[in-house]
Amino acid sequence: MFAALAAHPWAYPLLEVVHLVGLALVLGNLVLIELRVFGLGHTLIATDLARLSLILVAAGFGLLVTSGILMFATQAQELLASPTFAVKMSLMSLALCNAAWFHARGSLRLLDATARVQMVISTVLWLTVVAAGRWIAYE
Repeated sequence: MFAALAAHPWAYPLLEVVHLVGLALVLGNLVLIELRVFGLGHTLIATDLARLSLILVAAGFGLLVTSGILMFATQAQELLASPTFAVKMSLMSLALCNAAWFHARGSLRLLDATARVQMVISTVLWLTVVAAGRWIAYE
């Protein structure tokens, strides 16, 4: 099955499109929440906004994981040998840990300096994940 994905002229490009849509959903909603944490849209209740945004983030992350696994399967040996791929996966793990910390400490209710630092860390990590993902193509 994975060989067919690699060989079909449309399969891999379509997976990349799905991956980008997932990325847009994750990053777009992350920026929305970050703006709220930094005080923009202060009339919006942060937890209500996050509840709606996190549905879209979960959908986007699902697209990212599914398309990422399928793309990985078409060239697993090359990717496992790639130091950039290892960096990307490590950064993604850190981003997920940061998100878990953000929600576990109730940062959306607190909206304090720590919440703002966590949001900046999250954005930097996710943008670095994107950069690493693009860099893999040029190794």
